[in-house]
Amino acid sequence: MDTVFSRNELYWGKDFQEYLKSLKIAVFGLGGVGGFALEALARAGVGHFLIVDFDIVSVSNINRQLIALNSTVGRKKTEVFKERLLNINPSIQVQIYDGFYSENVSAQVFSGDFSIDNGGPDFIVDAIDTVKSKIELIKFARDNDIQTISSFGAGNRMDASKLFVSDISEIKAMGGGKDAFVKNVLHKLKKYADIESGLTVVSSSEKAHSERKIKTTECITQDDGLSVEFTKYTPASTPVVPAVAGYLMADYILKTCYNRFFNKNS
Repeated sequence: MDTVFSRNELYWGKDFQEYLKSLKIAVFGLGGVGGFALEALARAGVGHFLIVDFDIVSVSNINRQLIALNSTVGRKKTEVFKERLLNINPSIQVQIYDGFYSENVSAQVFSGDFSIDNGGPDFIVDAIDTVKSKIELIKFARDNDIQTISSFGAGNRMDASKLFVSDISEIKAMGGGKDAFVKNVLHKLKKYADIESGLTVVSSSEKAHSERKIKTTECITQDDGLSVEFTKYTPASTPVVPAVAGYLMADYILKTCYNRFFNKNS
């Protein structure tokens, strides 16, 4: 009899499908990259998610983001995604942090089933596009031994065939790391967290391109009353590249878990 995950089971079997149900995955950033990674993992059968985003759906998201529709404009991304995930799998467990990530709120974000005392997440998907938050999340993951895959530059590109998955130490050898965003992240990871290797990334060897630069300063007030001001550089963003980057992140997580499970049980 067909079930939601019966086609998955035809490939990897019932035991691995059951194992996926036990996994806890935290997804930071529910935009073009993070949204597609999250959905793929949900359709694979991952049973527990922590989803983190401070933003609402805007009209400019519709060209590339999974949940962005005229009917969802103005709604919180976390709320829309929770509804979507439960519509895919009503048994899924979804924990939300509707706010801007920083090291100051780590205890609030990683709470409940996802607290470090409860083992934390099995994997983190870092699809944050604000440099300071990205650095702080990667450092937190390193300090707490949480396996992470990080998005390093899906904006300002249109050739999905130029995307690649590698260790952070291999970005330049793979032809990436040429644009200002990636250079900045690499520099600050080394300077503030002494991280030059041991982090899996999805990056691109394509030369970044944008017709014009847009810089804005935004200020948000979170549910805890904390106000956060940050500078945002709006990248050009095409429909295909963010989606493929997100799928590559989900693909890496699933293959890693698959190999771990079957090596352990062989």
